[in-house]
Amino acid sequence: EVQLQASGGGLVQAGGSLRLSCAVSGSTFDDDVIAWFRQAPGKEREGVICIDTRDGTKWWPDSVEGRFTISSDVAKSTVYLQMNNLAPEDTAVYYCAAGGRSDYGLQASLAFPTLFPYWGRGTQVTVSS
Repeated sequence: EVQLQASGGGLVQAGGSLRLSCAVSGSTFDDDVIAWFRQAPGKEREGVICIDTRDGTKWWPDSVEGRFTISSDVAKSTVYLQMNNLAPEDTAVYYCAAGGRSDYGLQASLAFPTLFPYWGRGTQVTVSS
């Protein structure tokens, strides 16, 4: 059974940083597509960033360009989301998800959360102005 455990959320002031962790068990961690999504109150779930652990390729939308990075530690079966220069609009519950490989690439994976069969519980990120 694939399980994901996200952690690292919290309250931070605008301009601050947080690092989220997603520990994955029960999967072929070194051959998977793992992503971070977020959902703010009243909004749809949004893809934030993802990584293909097979070759390390990554994809992210313009909204997080230059601020968010994703990395993976195969030995720890953990994916990290480093978030810098946070803004109030980044406030959301952040979820990690696995198993979302798409024949159309990482951008497609991130565009369609339903591609991901495995999800962790969310972790709340709140950015104060």
